Amino acid sequence: MESILINRPALAAEIERVAEVAGYLWQKGWAERNGGNITVNITEHIDDRIRALPAISQVYPIGTTLPHLKGCYFYCKGTNMRMRDLARHPMDNGSIIRILDDCASYEIIADKVVKPTSELPAHLSVHNYLIEKGSPYKASLHTHPIELVAMSHNRTFLEKDVATNLLWSMIPETKAFCPRGLGIVPYKLPGSVELADATIAELADYDVVMWEKHGVFAVDCDIMQAFDQVDVLNKSALIYIAAKNMGFEPEGMSDEQMREMSVAFNLPK
Repeated sequence: MESILINRPALAAEIERVAEVAGYLWQKGWAERNGGNITVNITEHIDDRIRALPAISQVYPIGTTLPHLKGCYFYCKGTNMRMRDLARHPMDNGSIIRILDDCASYEIIADKVVKPTSELPAHLSVHNYLIEKGSPYKASLHTHPIELVAMSHNRTFLEKDVATNLLWSMIPETKAFCPRGLGIVPYKLPGSVELADATIAELADYDVVMWEKHGVFAVDCDIMQAFDQVDVLNKSALIYIAAKNMGFEPEGMSDEQMREMSVAFNLPK
């Protein structure tokens, strides 16, 4: 069976970006075994021939009703699939799904019957929220950046905006490239509705959300930009931890220097 990506360069490029990011996640040690998930709204790349394709799977319930996803299509990492394998063979380790008209179920249309992650309801709930608010964001990423997760084991960093201000202060680029900072969600059962709801609440103010003792969840216009936000935040965490390992508390940028940055680059204050 011919891949759905054949003769569809825009769709193929979108999936290639997913594969590239998956490789980075593995290389950085942020995606052990089958850890982490990627879900991308690819509806803009769907043509009439794809819309007419029959399903290659049974109909699966989402577990919730998401009215803004009617007729949407997503690429999703498969359940129990490894990022290192997805990086080499994205259509063998993920699949393209179609949300049905009831907005409560989906079917797989290509390339293989690779059932999506068990966290799909949480990811789709976020995409439903993004569409509802008119956001241009199309990609969601969940991963386990080592240094950021380590910081979440210190209760001080779980207080509102404490980690954000610390990470912003480590290097100017962090505020420039992650201007909304890092939201915090106290520990909740992975894959639970409670975790999804808490994440959506934080996404009103942040693009990257820390899940205590678990990982981060990021959204952006494409998967590479979502990865970039996590990458710059974790670089700041690395700088902070490196300074601590050298035996001193890093000074960080001053409040005045941070304000100067915000004015110079028209960033949120």
